[in-house]
Amino acid sequence: MTSGHSPRTVAVVGAGAAGTMVAIQLCEAGARRRFRFDLVLVDPAPEAGRGTAYATRDPRHRLNVPAGKMSCHPDDPGHFVRWLCRHGEGDVGPEDFATRYRFGAYLADTLGQAVIAARGTVGVRRLRSRVTRCSAAGARARLELADGTTLDADCVVLATGPAASDAAWAPDALAADGRFVADPWAPDALAALLAEGNTDDVLLVGTGLTAMDLAMTLDRPGRTVHAVSRGGLLPRAHALAPLPPAPLPPALRGDRPADLPLAEVRSAVRRYVGGAVRAYGDWRPALDGLRPVTASLWSSFTVDERVEFLAHDSALWNVHRHRMSPATAERVARITRARRLRTHQGRVAAVDTADGRPGGLGVTLVDGRSRRELTVGWVVDCTGPGRLRDPLWLGMLADGTAVPDPTRLGVATEDGRLRDALGRADRPVWTLGSPRRGELWETTAVPEIRAQAAAVAEAVFGELAGGRADVRPARRVRRPGDGAGFALSTGAAAAAAYRSGVSRLLKVCSGAEDAFTRATALDPGFALGHAALALMGHETGADVDVPRALAAAERSARDRADDHERSFVHVVSRRVRGTAADGDAALVRHLAAYPGDALALAVAVPTIAFSGLHDLEETSALRLVEQTAGAQGGHWFHTSLLAFMRQEQGRYDEAGALAEQALGAEPASGHAMHALAHVHYECGDHEAGRIRLDEWLASRGRGSAHRAHFSWHAALHELALEDTGAVRRRWAVQLAPAKVRGVRALVDSGSLLWRARVTDSWTGRVPIDGVIGAVGAEILERPATAFTALHAAIALAAADDLAGLRRLHVHASGADTAQREVVAPLCEALVCVVEEHWAEAARRLERILPALRSVGGSAAQREVVEETMLYALVSAGQHHAARLRLEERLARRSSPQDDRRLAALPVG
Repeated sequence: MTSGHSPRTVAVVGAGAAGTMVAIQLCEAGARRRFRFDLVLVDPAPEAGRGTAYATRDPRHRLNVPAGKMSCHPDDPGHFVRWLCRHGEGDVGPEDFATRYRFGAYLADTLGQAVIAARGTVGVRRLRSRVTRCSAAGARARLELADGTTLDADCVVLATGPAASDAAWAPDALAADGRFVADPWAPDALAALLAEGNTDDVLLVGTGLTAMDLAMTLDRPGRTVHAVSRGGLLPRAHALAPLPPAPLPPALRGDRPADLPLAEVRSAVRRYVGGAVRAYGDWRPALDGLRPVTASLWSSFTVDERVEFLAHDSALWNVHRHRMSPATAERVARITRARRLRTHQGRVAAVDTADGRPGGLGVTLVDGRSRRELTVGWVVDCTGPGRLRDPLWLGMLADGTAVPDPTRLGVATEDGRLRDALGRADRPVWTLGSPRRGELWETTAVPEIRAQAAAVAEAVFGELAGGRADVRPARRVRRPGDGAGFALSTGAAAAAAYRSGVSRLLKVCSGAEDAFTRATALDPGFALGHAALALMGHETGADVDVPRALAAAERSARDRADDHERSFVHVVSRRVRGTAADGDAALVRHLAAYPGDALALAVAVPTIAFSGLHDLEETSALRLVEQTAGAQGGHWFHTSLLAFMRQEQGRYDEAGALAEQALGAEPASGHAMHALAHVHYECGDHEAGRIRLDEWLASRGRGSAHRAHFSWHAALHELALEDTGAVRRRWAVQLAPAKVRGVRALVDSGSLLWRARVTDSWTGRVPIDGVIGAVGAEILERPATAFTALHAAIALAAADDLAGLRRLHVHASGADTAQREVVAPLCEALVCVVEEHWAEAARRLERILPALRSVGGSAAQREVVEETMLYALVSAGQHHAARLRLEERLARRSSPQDDRRLAALPVG
């Protein structure tokens, strides 16, 4: 970063949801791109992120959009749900409806984290004041504040939120009366109504979501809350079990639907909704399906058609489109049944405010020719957003800095940039959210605002970069390297941290996650650092927010990355989000283009660190190892992988020699030691294998990231040697839950206990409960990979958890191919084992064995299924079949345990 001048200034006016989301985008993008600028957030509110909508502390006030759709990041839809899980609501799901106050806290916290991450690049400050005027001339803008000061900015974003109701419906006498609440969300606006002992009836003018919130807040015994609107319609409820959006018909489909007249659009929408009701028994999938094309449909209408829609269709649209949460709908229905909430159709025609009137205000409601008289103590305006009448907007409209859109619902813009009185959009002023209602119609919900916030932030950076060269990222004459010949799009310090992380991954040493985290902290825009973290979280169970890391990697790759880096990010994206075939194809293409990429090669080979390729073809990973040999140049890591592949081929002498060669070059190579452990096991050299593993773990392997897995290998030798005392000691010291957590607890600790149980090597109940507790329900019942899922099934079987096995079966049945074809039937087989239906269990397990390779991992790990089948065969009395299996294994390798089991089988 270079700077011979003071930094540029971006002002965001408004710190509600829209302003906070813009500020988050600006901070995060500035940190990624190394753009130095000052960000000033101007709003009188005490806390950013709340605005009017999310300041309410009433726990009954819930979001009207499910949590899974409320992320402030367009490319990370689960961000809000994960935030809730980390902040005390661990059981929340995407379809749940959080409180509005919690969402405000989420926005404030996310902004705070973005500010911290951008420190040193983006200077952020808050001005607790109100902007009264904005003028723009040339390339700069000036803001006048209520305290008499001014602020000059290079770019301004007006995130003022919905305009307050103008209460034009209210008779003058009512508007001037102290019993009229014009803004129910103003501080203490409802204090008198909520005072102890106040049971005066209340009239809410409006029957939308605001009215429903207030109806719940004001409800109390002895009080009747009336609500009136022209249509008298209440918002509909969200479904308890929502269905996916219905496919759009051709007339409504596409980036921009055909320019149909409003009448034809009405007809097309009615047919579409009717079809959804017939197909799904519910109209909601049709409304949800319309959401992506609503703005296009609106923009295709003429001005007269928009006015007609507002007059005749908007009320019906709003009650179906903007729905109540199920909990809110249930409360509203309850107080309606109790007659404490009464809804009326009509308008307020007159109000008698005479002080001496018994009971309070006399309100006359008129609907056509019918009239109704109500006596209430208070009237509350719940009519929703009005026209722009804030002094800031009025001043801009008056001087031509802004112009109203044709419907006068908001202002005219060009992709959010204000148009002036001459139709130009060249001043550095943008807006988003409610002020764009006239041109977008649907623009006030979080899914729309977050997309606009990202687009506005991008436009602001384009303005800054076009305006002066000193805000561009500094150009480097020579980029640092990754140690394998590839340049890195980052600075020296972040590159050093990244190289350390890769080195630790290749050695299977601990600390790789910390090193990558350090690299991204030093450079938030370093794509490979974020990608490596996402990869570790997805495949090794590292404590990483995988969707967040992946989204950061993709953003950073778009901002600044070369072809190699973008290709690797794409590989990680496909492995996390795509199918197994997608991930394999991307990885193979990447290694064909960049065969020297050791980290990518590590991902491709199913060893101790990663699950490898999912391709069923036995030689696919071997082919990649052999094809990259020239580019890898005899590096010890490549030799380690080749050793592992040779033992998978059964070429044990060659594999052992290669492993020893790699260990000679790098004694800490976990991959080489892992290959050697497999050689010893498959050759039946159990005593030598145990000794070698223990010696390595006590010396060069002390820093291994997967000590539990090497201990598991040693324990396999001890099981084979029938040294059950050693197995118990190793469990207690190296594999008990106090030592191992997460995925490793499943793969190593859990599977060892099950193997000990099914081979009669553990007397009494195995201590599987501690393993289950160390893993967590998410990994057990919703595992990300087939390999993890297989071991989750084994652990659940060891715990005799039939309900857990059935839940895992449901998950696996809807997951990737390997989970559907292997894990789902494995769950069914293990249910048979737990229920002691031995013959059926054996039959089902035997059918699974040929497809086991597709779950990844090594033959020794997958052998747990064969051990289970042997247990079922013996328990079913199918001794001949068990004998054949044991004899076949003993022909391959010696094993005192198998000798004992074979000798125990009845003859004949």
